[in-house]
Amino acid sequence: MFRYFKTLSLQRKSWVIFAFSAIALEAAALYFQHGMGLKPCVMCIYERLALFAIVFSGLLGIIAPRTALIRWLALLLGVFGAIKGLLLAIKHTDYQLNPAPWNQCSPFVDFPETLPLNQWLPAIFEAGGDCSQITWSFLSLTMPQWLIIIFAFYTLLLILVIFSQFIPIQKRKRGLFH
Repeated sequence: MFRYFKTLSLQRKSWVIFAFSAIALEAAALYFQHGMGLKPCVMCIYERLALFAIVFSGLLGIIAPRTALIRWLALLLGVFGAIKGLLLAIKHTDYQLNPAPWNQCSPFVDFPETLPLNQWLPAIFEAGGDCSQITWSFLSLTMPQWLIIIFAFYTLLLILVIFSQFIPIQKRKRGLFH
């Protein structure tokens, strides 16, 4: 199994599929925001940022998947984004399931002054919703609960791929007719 994941991590098409899956989720988030009129909350913006880390991880892996340094940077960036997103989605779910005056998120995003993403790209990074309000659900799961599943999948997948990096790949022996 680990050899399979190692082989996948060396192929550019695997990184393309990985990046495309995260881009599709970002596109879905933007559709919910601009197409359906759902205002993202602060936690939604932070979760979106964690998903962008996964997108950039995939794009980095596309550059040179056979170069160990680039592959490792892509894997580490991806697992960081996946774990951070998972933790944010769990906290966001807590805000929704246990609303209280002492258990709520800030009304404003908190980006560094040197990187004010909400001012540079307000259509993507400006928050206007309430973290504890449930505005959408599918199959009785809210959006942050779906994000828990998504980020847990990315985390598990990336951890398996990271462990697979320590398995040597056997070179195929060339036969007489191969």
